[in-house]
Amino acid sequence: MESQNLTGVSELLLLGLSDDPELQLLLFGLFLSLYLMTLFGNLLIILVISSDPHLHIPMYFFLSSLSLADISISTTTIPKMLVNLQTYNKSITYRGCLTQLTFFSLFAFLESLLLTVMAYDRLVAICNPLHYLVIMNPRTCGVLVLASFFISLLTSLLHYLMMLQLTFCANVKIPHFFCDPPQLVNLACSNTFISNLLIYFIGTIFGGVPLLGILYSYARIISSILRVSSSDGKYKAFSTCGSHLSVVCLFFGTGLGMYVSSTVLSSPRKSAVASVMYTVVTPMLNPFIYSLRNKDIKSALWRIIIRKA
Repeated sequence: MESQNLTGVSELLLLGLSDDPELQLLLFGLFLSLYLMTLFGNLLIILVISSDPHLHIPMYFFLSSLSLADISISTTTIPKMLVNLQTYNKSITYRGCLTQLTFFSLFAFLESLLLTVMAYDRLVAICNPLHYLVIMNPRTCGVLVLASFFISLLTSLLHYLMMLQLTFCANVKIPHFFCDPPQLVNLACSNTFISNLLIYFIGTIFGGVPLLGILYSYARIISSILRVSSSDGKYKAFSTCGSHLSVVCLFFGTGLGMYVSSTVLSSPRKSAVASVMYTVVTPMLNPFIYSLRNKDIKSALWRIIIRKA
């Protein structure tokens, strides 16, 4: 087969989830609905937090940042898939593929780090409540979010530079609905040992280290809550963590499921179906988890509705 550098390839093919024209129409309606729900839910969270002074505290500042990351990660993958499903055209340009994988890596890592920052916020709030607003002051909150963004940006640029070094055979067909870095590495004709090593290293660092940080934070939180004598105090402390803990389980659980499916399932197309939970469903569910389980968000939403009525 003819081998050429990726920079010499004008376009690639995203095989998507199905080749059946009738099923593609169904998938278009389904993913369009999921995308609109993701936009609506996360934008509503940002609107409620920004418009209600009662929610201008660190926890909700981080939540609005998480909602923005959810919108971004969905917008990176779903619109291109919808265009391909609607036009029955599976192609994506070389530059478009590189851009998509760079931004997907950026926002996936950013979400992981933001969830870790939110766990630290809950740790300070529960274990050191008297100094909470002093420790988590606006400057500290801003620095934590900016640091998370720049770390994620540097990591996504590593993915970008790594892809530039790969050599591909002609007619690159990606068995996925977006340009997933591991799938591209598997399609390379050149030696991919270093690239695979780098991908697994980055995945371990930005998946394992944040998860360990979250587990450490919750170990400290549980230890502190168990020392509270009143049952009402324990319930109040646990209730402030419930939504965050649900989102953490959903994000890391689906991420782990996507990783396991890619290594266990023999069919790359089945792996692509499994990754829908991580890339599409999770960003849609996050705002609903926070709005349904959080009394402050629900109260603020009702206040907005009453003012507009």
